[in-house]
Amino acid sequence: MHLTDRFLNLVQQQLISYEDDQNIDHLVVYVARSNDGNSPRLEVVGEWPASKKVLQPVESDPELRAPSSNRRWYPLQEGSILLGVLRAERVPSTENWPEYLDKRLQSTAIALGHCLGLEFDRNRLNNELAGLKDQIGAMVHQLRNPLAALRTYAQLLIRKIGTDSDHINLIQGLLSEQDQLNKYLLSLEQLSNMKLPSISEGSTRLLLPPLVSKESSIDVKSLIEPLIERASAKANLQNRLWKGPSSWPDWTEKVRSIHQGLIGEIVANLLENAFRYSPPSASIGLEISNNGICVWDSGMPINDKERERIFQKGFRGTSSSELPGSGLGLALARQLSQQLGGDLVLISTPFSFNSLLPKVGNAFVLTLPMQIMSEEEM
Repeated sequence: MHLTDRFLNLVQQQLISYEDDQNIDHLVVYVARSNDGNSPRLEVVGEWPASKKVLQPVESDPELRAPSSNRRWYPLQEGSILLGVLRAERVPSTENWPEYLDKRLQSTAIALGHCLGLEFDRNRLNNELAGLKDQIGAMVHQLRNPLAALRTYAQLLIRKIGTDSDHINLIQGLLSEQDQLNKYLLSLEQLSNMKLPSISEGSTRLLLPPLVSKESSIDVKSLIEPLIERASAKANLQNRLWKGPSSWPDWTEKVRSIHQGLIGEIVANLLENAFRYSPPSASIGLEISNNGICVWDSGMPINDKERERIFQKGFRGTSSSELPGSGLGLALARQLSQQLGGDLVLISTPFSFNSLLPKVGNAFVLTLPMQIMSEEEM
């Protein structure tokens, strides 16, 4: 197991703290290492005072096997598991060990044992993470083949029915969704091959298709139009009413930074939630104005007590508790919107966003900062 420099420095600092104690002659910290099925070996990882002599593992040093009244061993353990030992040698004396020194060494051993346990946990988690990354890489490799086959079949179908067929838009929709899946696969592939950066606990990094796109710029309209086509097809399949935007404000057609591609992912999540959690009889729609982007449904309004809690990670509303889901979608959508400098809110009714929309239902509004809503091009 690889021990971090942070742990080794901690060991050394703990040992050096005894340099003013006239009773201590020598301190050594050993860590248990596996030994091919045999009893673990105890190898040196820290020593005070430092010596030029390379210390051997405990079992290889015959002098340590002889009993001595001037030597004591203190286990470094986590629960009942022995992780290492602290060896203390005092200045030769015929007197009993000072009680204060024994208690101090016990405290040091307990602290180092806990820290060593954390080192073992870190090493185990790193190994698990490496295994998961390998599995992701293998799955990505396997998924590319059937996705490529689906694209081939779709292109052959277009050749068979002709580009002037009434159904050509359905096949083009399939090809568009296949492109999106390929972008997700590229994100997964990057995740399995890269060393993940350290991020603060309060931030959420998502590898979304717009962030790995080859394009250097986007416009909001081109991001949302494929989502509208997808929603329209889904509504048709569910025999429910779908209503797309009544207009496209000028700001949606201006070229923007690729970073703003997060807008498409937020809207996609909101639409998916609307289809998943609203009653089958409820209509669903998307409306855009100079006040933001609104995804609405005409279903039963969300309980007043839950209107803010649904944005908390892991919370499942009363109406969705029996349906599959993780309770993370809205929390992540809000976090992404705030990363853009905007926000995601649930307003009273769709009618409050636009007077042409239903007076009863739910309306999630993505508000954006002025630099995005501005009509100036990048």
